[in-house]
Amino acid sequence: NAGTEADVYISVYGERGDTGSRQLLRSQKSKKFLKGQTDIFAVEAVHLGHLYKIVIGHNGLGSGNGWFLDKVVIKDPTTDLDYTFLCHRWLDQGQDDGSIARELIVTDASTFPGRQELELKREETWAAEKWKFQRGNTLQFYNRLTCGFICLSPDSRVDALGDKKNKYGKVFFMWMCA
Repeated sequence: NAGTEADVYISVYGERGDTGSRQLLRSQKSKKFLKGQTDIFAVEAVHLGHLYKIVIGHNGLGSGNGWFLDKVVIKDPTTDLDYTFLCHRWLDQGQDDGSIARELIVTDASTFPGRQELELKREETWAAEKWKFQRGNTLQFYNRLTCGFICLSPDSRVDALGDKKNKYGKVFFMWMCA
């Protein structure tokens, strides 16, 4: 029941103005807004410059009108840029916060230069370091401010007294800068 039969509307906002409310009428699919389906719509508008937000919602009419929206991607044919607006929420009077419209802010690489590179570095770092966080390992953080250790034990205990010596034997050290 994550799809909707209600009329869906979108307003797109850019640095040069907005489209106003536009109903999404003709999808490339025969039945639009079904659960797990990606629908594609053409919306004619003047060039808005760089996009920064959208407002998307529905009229709340029809049986089972609640809708779970994952994301909206707008492809600008003038600049060949993609703008991603993450939602991952319900637009449903009986779910979530009861709202049938959402204001979404752009979250893609066109707004955050270097985001893809940063994400790749994060993934590489986690791949190299995740073994330290496996079950059974004790982690010790050395706090340079107190010159003591903070230990996280496998049994979920935290020793934050700040002892000045390593009393746990085989541990993995991580440095905290205060």
